[in-house]
Amino acid sequence: MTLGVADSWKPKAVSFAADDPFAELARRGPLTMACEIDAKPAGNIGFLRVWTGAGQDLRPALQAFIGTDVVSPQFTDVTIGGKPGVEVVYQSKSQLDDELEKERAFAVPTAEGMVAVVLDSFDDTEHEEMLPAYELAKSTLTVTG
Repeated sequence: MTLGVADSWKPKAVSFAADDPFAELARRGPLTMACEIDAKPAGNIGFLRVWTGAGQDLRPALQAFIGTDVVSPQFTDVTIGGKPGVEVVYQSKSQLDDELEKERAFAVPTAEGMVAVVLDSFDDTEHEEMLPAYELAKSTLTVTG
């Protein structure tokens, strides 16, 4: 798959050896982080992160990915890159100050499983500032093969 990246954002592949003690940080539910697109060069602390997983059951995969400690998850069926996808918007507690923060992600099927794109921002203000980059990724995503 390919997607558009906002100006100054820097994509980088992510991989961990199986015995790496940090490998668990790259797994959430059935998904494994494959790439992160760093917003720091554009002035934000956060990332767009691309996660991949086996199977085609998008909603259960996103539910497992976000976990059960989130607030008000709203799942929406969407079409992304000509494919039927699912987007979830929710709130989760900040690990820094226990404040609720906005979060969002979308997932689409591919020939080799699924891919999810997640907006990982520092706080609600940054979330809003990074939202155009997330929307660019969503509107330009193309599944190849």
